[in-house]
Amino acid sequence: MKIYTKTGDKGQTALYGGTRVSKASARVDSYGNIDELNSFIGIAKSHIENEEVLRQLKKIQFDLFTVGSEAATPVDKLMLANGKSRLPLVISEIEIEELENWMDAFDEKVEPLQYFILPGGGKPATFLHAARTICRRAERSLVFLNESEEVRPELIKYLNRLSDYLFVLARYISKINNEPEEYWNPNER
Repeated sequence: MKIYTKTGDKGQTALYGGTRVSKASARVDSYGNIDELNSFIGIAKSHIENEEVLRQLKKIQFDLFTVGSEAATPVDKLMLANGKSRLPLVISEIEIEELENWMDAFDEKVEPLQYFILPGGGKPATFLHAARTICRRAERSLVFLNESEEVRPELIKYLNRLSDYLFVLARYISKINNEPEEYWNPNER
């Protein structure tokens, strides 16, 4: 099987379920942003040595494929004619709570926030901060899609929580790598 199909040469692509849409559609933009986020988490992983963090990020990348597959599926195509789900997996409260638990554990190990933090804190943390901003864009694109087509709220909630997780993880990685955080303190201009 060849990787190229030539079916997208005129600016259209097929969604999961077969519907063809413009590559500029809100739906394609949303799952494209999720794919970009997943790739950027991969970049961050390549600079991280902590096995527990790597295990978590691998799980998150798996979950992002799950989010992306649902984002690529119009709501009217989620169920097959026989009444079964088209998708073998969907994001649920379980994955959202998992992010919260991981985040809480890392948050206990870093200094309390007093000021906004400038993105940085060493190479791995910087990549995590960049992933956080891509995550926020992916979240905004799903919210935008939801204004015209229904999106399950768990998808938006997952991305919202993931961006918080990436922020706390960046702080934790800075700490364990002995990289100082820089603050935005308006009183020290």
